[in-house]
Amino acid sequence: VQLQASGGGLVQAGASLRLSCAASGRTSRTGTIAWFRQAPGKEREFVAALRWSGSSTYYGDSVKGRFTVSGDNAKNSAFLQMNSLKPEDTAIYYCAATNKHLISSRLWDGSPHDYDYWGQGTLVTVPA
Repeated sequence: VQLQASGGGLVQAGASLRLSCAASGRTSRTGTIAWFRQAPGKEREFVAALRWSGSSTYYGDSVKGRFTVSGDNAKNSAFLQMNSLKPEDTAIYYCAATNKHLISSRLWDGSPHDYDYWGQGTLVTVPA
């Protein structure tokens, strides 16, 4: 599975941005696609996850209520709508995927080790 993230940019605090992740190759409807982010000097942080079946979504605490993850199965794509952006949202955003079925508790945990495929990342900058 190859992943291509896009849509990053420089936006002011309070603005919105939509990231896209295009997947190619063999994806499984039992799998999950997720978004992570990594700010300079910090560990990779779980942002959101979506089962390919579209039945469930999961969010990191810092983005709940502001970010929404969605997908288009027909196009093998996932999206991250980011609203009310803050300077602390500044990071490189990565999409990741796995074809393994992960139980809900693992998805809430948001461990990057559960994901087998990673895109190259797209930079989001929100100046203070």
